[in-house]
Amino acid sequence: MSPVVDLAATGIRAAARRAAELLAVPGTVLLLPTETVYGLVCRADDETAVRRIYELKGRAAAKKLGWFIADWRKLPEYGVRLDGLPEKLAKRYCPGPITIIAPLTGGETVGFRVPDHPLLAELLKLADCPLAQTSANRSGEPDARDLSAALAGLAGDVALAIDGGPIADGALASTVVDASGTEPRILRQGALHLEEIRNS
Repeated sequence: MSPVVDLAATGIRAAARRAAELLAVPGTVLLLPTETVYGLVCRADDETAVRRIYELKGRAAAKKLGWFIADWRKLPEYGVRLDGLPEKLAKRYCPGPITIIAPLTGGETVGFRVPDHPLLAELLKLADCPLAQTSANRSGEPDARDLSAALAGLAGDVALAIDGGPIADGALASTVVDASGTEPRILRQGALHLEEIRNS
């Protein structure tokens, strides 16, 4: 059974500290609330934990995980190329409900988001590295809007589950924008709309 921490009772700083300590252990996957859904996170450089996320969700190996990061300006340290459109969008919308797909120096791409959630912001500051992330629901199933739904959908346990209560009604997923070219392409419509982004 996954150990559970009640965020309201524990407090943001204490919960974030415990989560950050666990992330230092290889293979650790956490379940926690975001602004939009309950999600799974692990260190982006922990290959064992990344594989565990795919197992927990039943996610196809071809579908990449996105990254949460506290400060998008640090992404070049991890091989992300920000020059041009990714930097322009990040300056305008981060932190916020946008996932920006940017090129990597090796030729592939990664989607990154700077979350606007107090628990995630504190955890990212303590972890001081990108966190691989995805929604906690089983692939193909509806988003998990509370902890019980998130836990019920997983094929196994996590190192820690943080209960932040139900996600607010009407919360929209982030808008996913492919910024790897010269013009933005919306891959998933969310809280931000194409017109806003194109006119930014």
